[in-house]
Amino acid sequence: MSGLTDAHKVALAAMLERCPDAMLKTVAAAVAPLPGDRAAELRIMLAEEQRDRTRRQFVMAPLIRMFRARPDKVEAMTFPAPVLARLWKAASIREPELLSRLDGDEPSVAVADRICLAAAAAVRDQPGLIWPGEDNPARLAALGDLAACLDLVHMARRGLPSLEVWLKRPDGDQIAELRLLLKDCAGIRLDGAQRVLEILFSNLDDAVLILRILTQTSCAVDQEDFLSASELAGFVDRLITGVDLRAARIAAFKPAADIARVADVIADLTWCASVLGELDVTLTLNPQSPWGKSVRDGRVAIAGRLSALLRAADKAVDQALPMERVQTAGRMTRKAPQLDAPIGGDTILAARSLLRLVGSVRGPASTFGCEAERKTLVEALTARLSDYADQVLRMVNEGEAADEAHAMKLIAFVAQCLDLIAAADAARTVRRRAAVAGSPPEGREASSRAA
Repeated sequence: MSGLTDAHKVALAAMLERCPDAMLKTVAAAVAPLPGDRAAELRIMLAEEQRDRTRRQFVMAPLIRMFRARPDKVEAMTFPAPVLARLWKAASIREPELLSRLDGDEPSVAVADRICLAAAAAVRDQPGLIWPGEDNPARLAALGDLAACLDLVHMARRGLPSLEVWLKRPDGDQIAELRLLLKDCAGIRLDGAQRVLEILFSNLDDAVLILRILTQTSCAVDQEDFLSASELAGFVDRLITGVDLRAARIAAFKPAADIARVADVIADLTWCASVLGELDVTLTLNPQSPWGKSVRDGRVAIAGRLSALLRAADKAVDQALPMERVQTAGRMTRKAPQLDAPIGGDTILAARSLLRLVGSVRGPASTFGCEAERKTLVEALTARLSDYADQVLRMVNEGEAADEAHAMKLIAFVAQCLDLIAAADAARTVRRRAAVAGSPPEGREASSRAA
């Protein structure tokens, strides 16, 4: 059987280059058992593509995350994803004899740094090849940013192993190591310190942690006047902007209409609490400064909205599990569960959504001064829901429920509500009692005699 033609190889190479890593592994696994010359050549091409990606991952490791948007959507220096493959191809072609030294268990760091410098030169010499497009100011500025970051990859590679240490409780020597790194970067480029901090920032999953790095860069950086006038002010601006955007999303949340967004709202509350808490402990903010006012306004707005959502949760439970007046003896009446209440629809969805939020925001509630209100609400809801379940179970056991199956669904919903507010013991009690409810009297008497 004849092998692949040159046209086949060109087309397959282009296709494999565009495959995500996971898909490439799937294709390799599918091709592995196939017989024939063409399959053998394809296996070679797959192996070469995988080896090339492993090399690229090692060489470009400090910058890899800059070729995609941050998962938390905080503004950051980023570059289009397709640029990475073209950049690597152009750089590796310039140093072909060194590529083999990137293979094995201990790839050469020196070779990786040299190839990054070759990549910086390729960006400057062949910008149209690396990043096709019109020569508008934004693209030209981004090309300059990319080349500058590549100039400093070797410095970022030196600092990344210490990143975890700098985020915790670095000692004097470790802080001196960070400051020396930034000083050396400034010696390479005037904006070198800021550039390498951008690279470190891209390697942080949690954006707010950059504040811990910033506070180690100078003895005075925790003072707002110093930081706001420095080139590092942009990092704080981005975090505050992130709080403002999330506060707007929280304010726009409608429990009944946006039940699918409740997880996002909880995440937004948690993120804002983390950022504002970190700002409190890392920076001394002037309440009258732009930063101080923004932080205060954001805190007040989110606290007010969270408090309103807690109150709404209380009302949502009443609407989802309504009570009605029933006559007892003579003219006497009492409130009892409405056993024909629906267990679906917007009212139920809103209650589930809000109760999930109540049970999930203990940390943020503390940051925004609402934890006492939340805790009181949880205690009141636990008692109210447990009492509601007791009444429904009694009515079922005494034969007062016209539709026993529907009544038991109400009980299941009550247990779910208790779970949502983290009242696990109460939920377990309700489910245990529901499991033995509704048995016919003959069955209960037989069970008693057997016991």
